[in-house]
Amino acid sequence: MSPATDPSLAAAAAAAAPATATAAGAFVQGGLMTAGLIVAIGAQNALVLQQGLRRTHVGPVVALCTASDWLLIAAGVFGLGSLVRSAPGLLEVFRWGGAAFLLAYGALALRRAWTGGGRLAVAGRGAGLRATLGTALALTYLNPHVYLDTVVLLGSVGAQQPGDARAAFAVGAGLASATWFTALGYGAAAASRWLQRPGVWRAIDATVALVMFIVAAQLIARPLAA
Repeated sequence: MSPATDPSLAAAAAAAAPATATAAGAFVQGGLMTAGLIVAIGAQNALVLQQGLRRTHVGPVVALCTASDWLLIAAGVFGLGSLVRSAPGLLEVFRWGGAAFLLAYGALALRRAWTGGGRLAVAGRGAGLRATLGTALALTYLNPHVYLDTVVLLGSVGAQQPGDARAAFAVGAGLASATWFTALGYGAAAASRWLQRPGVWRAIDATVALVMFIVAAQLIARPLAA
């Protein structure tokens, strides 16, 4: 009997299909959610852009920011579930606090899109490698927004994924982070003239606002579960 007509193989394939679809969906969700959170130009991203425009220490800075995101995403996705099981009310705090933050963040991005206030300021001489990496570490681990984005928001959504979908979500989120920092650092010089256009920043901020509002609505509409 061929594999195509073997009932046992057909049954196994049918059982595996929902899990595969769930994992694929979680992979896409992790990537899109991370892209929406990370694309806003904050202090960490501004540093990566600065180094890209100066063409100095780009690789080390990109690697450090990417590795830090992977570490924090994994801590949130794989560690939050056990934490929440020991303190069930904590997930509700994350849920409503995260939704409030996303709504406020989206409102600020929408305001920038409307007024054209988004901009990138790159000035001054570049620092040495040690000082640059020290600055990158400070902007990453001393910034509470980084923990809210990765450990709390991504961790809350990723922790509720079933089975292998949790790992798929983390991989999708990590891939989006690596892609963003790499493109930001190495594409900054090539896109420097394009990045000076106010219309580009308005489009970026409008997209950020839309993604933030969608994710906030999801958090409000559906209780999180570890």
